[in-house]
Order: sequence, then C-alpha cells, then structure tokens
Amino acid sequence: MPQYDPARLFGLPTPIVQAPMAGVSTPELAAAVSNAGGLGSIAIGASTVARARDMIERTRALTPRAFNVNVFCHAPAERDEAREAAWIAHLEPLFAELGAAAPTSLNEIYESFLVDDEALEMLLEERPPIVSFHFGIPSADRVAAFRGAGITTMATATSVDEAERCERAGVDAIVAQGIEAGGHRGVFDTDVLDAGLTTAVLVRLLVRRTKLPVIAAGGIMDGRAVNAALALGASGVQLGTAFILCPESAADASYRANLKSDRASATRLTSVISGRPARGMVNRLVEHGEAPGAPEPAAYPVAYDAAKRLHSAAVQRGVHDLAAQWAGQGAPLARELPAAELVQMLLEEMAS
Repeated sequence: MPQYDPARLFGLPTPIVQAPMAGVSTPELAAAVSNAGGLGSIAIGASTVARARDMIERTRALTPRAFNVNVFCHAPAERDEAREAAWIAHLEPLFAELGAAAPTSLNEIYESFLVDDEALEMLLEERPPIVSFHFGIPSADRVAAFRGAGITTMATATSVDEAERCERAGVDAIVAQGIEAGGHRGVFDTDVLDAGLTTAVLVRLLVRRTKLPVIAAGGIMDGRAVNAALALGASGVQLGTAFILCPESAADASYRANLKSDRASATRLTSVISGRPARGMVNRLVEHGEAPGAPEPAAYPVAYDAAKRLHSAAVQRGVHDLAAQWAGQGAPLARELPAAELVQMLLEEMAS
C-alpha cells in the first residue's frame, strides 16, 4: 500500500474525498463520510443562498469534522433567443409524448459564483472548513477572502493549464478530473479543445507541474484504485459514482436501478442535457438530443432548464428514461452500502 501522508491532504485521517454531486450529495451523505474519516462534500452551485446556508448548517450539525462546500464558477450564459427556440422545438415531441406543453422560453436557472456576491458573503459568514470550485476559479481577491476567513480551497482542473491557473490564483489543492469521471467536466472554457486526459495521465502531469496537493478523480471505485492513484503521486482521491448507491444519497429509485443494471456499462459525455459536457448513463433524452440533425443545445445552464422541466413532467407520468443520471466509467463497480461502511471497505481494500 502506498504511504498516505495526512499532512498532504488537510490533515484528514484517510485520503478519501466524496465528490460534491449536485442533486445527489446530501448533508447526511457528507457527514457520514466525514465521520468515517474521509472528506464529505455538499454541492450548492444549483441552490438558492438560503437553501445553501441550510445545507451547510445541517451538515455542521451532523459532523464535528471537516467537510467541503462546492460552488460553480462557469461563465454566465450567453443568451441566444434563436438557439434557445430551436432547442425547445427539438424537445417538443418529448413533451408532447408526455401530454405536457413545451416551455415557450427558458431561464438561466442559477447564477455563477463568479458574480454571486450574496453567496460569497454567506460562505464568509458560515466559514465551512473547505470550499471547492468547479468549471473555473473565482477572482484572486475572492480566493484571498476565503483564505483570510480560514477557509481552505480546492479547484477542479482537467489540464495542466487549468491547474497552473489554480495555483497562480492561490487555491490550496487541485482535483485532477480525468475523462473517466461522471457528471460535468470541469473544463474552464468549453470552446477550447478538451484533450480528454485520463485520470492517471493527468495526475502524473500535475504532480510534476505543480507544488499543490493533487486529488485524483475519475474511475476510482475501490481500494486498489485508491492505491494506484496514491502510487501515481496523488495526495488523495475523489469518488463520486461510488457513493451514489449509498442510502444517504438523494438518488431516486430509477437512478439506483439503472446504476445496478447493464445501463451502467454505457456512459457517455454529452452536452445535450445541460449545455455543458457531462458523463452519464445513456437514455432516450441523450439519444434524442444527439439525433442526426439535432440543433445545438442552449447554453449552460439554460439547456438544463428544459431538461429539468421535461424530467418533472415525465416523473408525474411515471416515465423514468428522460432524466439526467450522471455516472462515470467505473459505474458497474458501484456498491450499495451505507457511506460509512463503504469508506471502511475502501480502507480495508487499501490495506489488503
């Protein structure tokens, strides 16, 4: 077993970080992981400030240990009425199938942390132990404000350039997200070619090019994979898909059933659900969105508004194949265990 140095990862007793999966992670999941010696995470990027504050307070009430709060740092959406109208028209047959009216317009359903002063003020008041950034990094003065408040920061990087930008901005640790990872790619700019580096290659590059702790993310599902990432030089590992089947997660019955089925073997990166590349299990929404001749999806997160409305209409009618069900390439290895038991199993596998 590669030696794990707690000093390299915020003094945590284990190298295990639970990914902050918006819509799936909960205060209960985060607290269970933290109480078991890992770093639990909640995601507030898609929440109102009031809801985010409540999630932080609930998590703090459930664990005395460190936990992570994740925010979205995407560029604000570039609105395009014609593009959005074309996307609505493309999805209209799915709404009609459900007996629901397609929306006449779409909304930018949540604000980027880059411009959300209210969220910044709330975090500086609440002072969670760790705050992490996805899709980019905030301004250096915001990063400095967190440091001044005693808050440790992490940021997702999918390339050497993004990691170096994180380091220059004063971020404390880097989450190296490989192409295998489920959920949204953390790329800073979707107009720049994504090299699609694997977790192993990205970790090796970042360990050599940055002085910051590197946390490997993507395809890590068991103790052997944790050891492999540590052997590559990672200071810790982040697992997301591995925790979806935990009873503490907010995944619904359909999501869980599909993750335990053959569908888990077919994941794909697609922009048609949210407007940004994200890896999930393939279903009718993905296939319809990517059909030949389909228009370009609306910008992120405007396209997500359409997908969420479609999902809501589908659930009301008992239809479950039109949802975003994010999962990584390691999905077939997911295990259905309480979070604390899963952390313990990972540690036992690491030691065996």
